[in-house]
Parts: sequence; structure tokens; C-alpha cells
Amino acid sequence: MSTAILVPIVGVIVLLALLSAAVKVLREYERGVIFRLGRLLRAKGPGVIFLIPIVDRMIRIDLRVVTLDVPRQEMMTRDNVSVTVDAVMYFRVVNPEDAVVKVEHYSKATFLLAQTTLRSVIGQHEFDELLSQRDRINQQLQSVMDEHSEPWGVKITLVEVRDVVLPESMKRAMARQAEVERERRAKVINAEGEYQAAAKLVLAAEMISKQPVALQLRFLQALTEVATEHNSTVVLPIPIDLLTPFLRRPDDGTGAH
Repeated sequence: MSTAILVPIVGVIVLLALLSAAVKVLREYERGVIFRLGRLLRAKGPGVIFLIPIVDRMIRIDLRVVTLDVPRQEMMTRDNVSVTVDAVMYFRVVNPEDAVVKVEHYSKATFLLAQTTLRSVIGQHEFDELLSQRDRINQQLQSVMDEHSEPWGVKITLVEVRDVVLPESMKRAMARQAEVERERRAKVINAEGEYQAAAKLVLAAEMISKQPVALQLRFLQALTEVATEHNSTVVLPIPIDLLTPFLRRPDDGTGAH
């Protein structure tokens, strides 16, 4: 190949390389942090970005929400209960310049921050609070992490404690506690029922005592129910009031002459 042909080809290759280094296209969710001879200029994008080859250097930053899985950690609550907790965190970059200049590897730094903050916050709460006040703990985690990550240009949008694993001894103790609580409630309900029934019986007795006939009617009703359900002989006592006329001595109606 002659020199006359080789020189244009090399020139085209060099030109394409310069154009590739000078023109960058950023998507809608991307920003480019520009450094010129090591000095920070500003963040640009989205769209077409023009750079000075060799002089300018660009770092791409993704502005989309990132999901970070915080692995399980064994930790102690404030009342010395050993639990294993994992969580999930959502964050995004709100200031691309700070995310590049003020912290090295902002994603790794945020991940380590989530691990240490989770252990610290869980240690401030008792075990019962960890189970019953999950929303409040999540808000506290988000607030603490967001306060520390704000100088990095990172916004913590959501933190959720995903799972709490208990030791087997604690599971058995909680099961026994729940069983005892159910038995206590059953006894209380039974006692309340007996108290209400006794109160009604007292009222019924007062009403019947005022009307003796009602007692006889209730007695006959009970006998009817017994005769219907059981095939047996019932001895029915006769009220003394029915025999009174026969026990009186009749006057003979004759007088002494």
C-alpha cells in the first residue's frame, strides 16, 4: 500500500477517534460531571455533550432510584435479645457533582452506611418495639441515613426492615406467652359471663318473689320440659293451698235444744 493511500486512512481514523472523544450522548436519566484538566466544571446533560479531547474528562452518573439489599446481620436489642435482621433501601443521586467529588464510590459508601445504621438503630429499641413499631423504626432509619448521606448528594427515599429472625428459644417462649394470654382471656370472658348470668338470676328472683304465681308457672314449665326430654315418672307434689278446704272441720248446722 502506497503512502498516498495510507495517510488519508490514518487521518480518517484519527478524526473518528477525536469525534468519539469529543461528542457524548447522555440519556434522560444520566448526567455527566465534567473535569477540565482536573478542575471540576459542572454537571451537564441530558442530550449531546461536547468535550475537548485530552483536556476534558466526563464521569457518567445515573439519577434513577437504586435498590440496595442490606444483608442479614445478627444484632442485640436494647433488652439483650439476639435477633437477625435484614432490610432493603432505596436511594438516588440528587447532586451528581457532590456524588463524584465528596465521596469515593457513593454506592459502596451508602451500602456500608446502611449496615452500620441498621445495627445502631436496632440496638436502641426493645424487642417488642421491633415487632410492633416497625413503621417508626423504618422512619428513624431513613432519617438517620439521609442525614449522613446528604453531603454526598445522595437522597435516601425509603428504608424497610424486611425480616426479623428469632432464635428457637425465643420462638418457644413467645408461643407459650401467647398460649397463656389466650387462656387468660378465656377465663376472663367466662367469669364475665357467669357474673352477668348471676345478675340476671338475682333480678328474676326479685320479680318472682313479688308474684308467687309466677314461681308455680315456672315450676310447671320445668316439669313439662323434663317430661318431654326424659321418659320417666315425675312425682308432682300438690300445693297445700288446694287441700285447705278439705282439712277444715265442717259445721253440722245443728244447735242444742
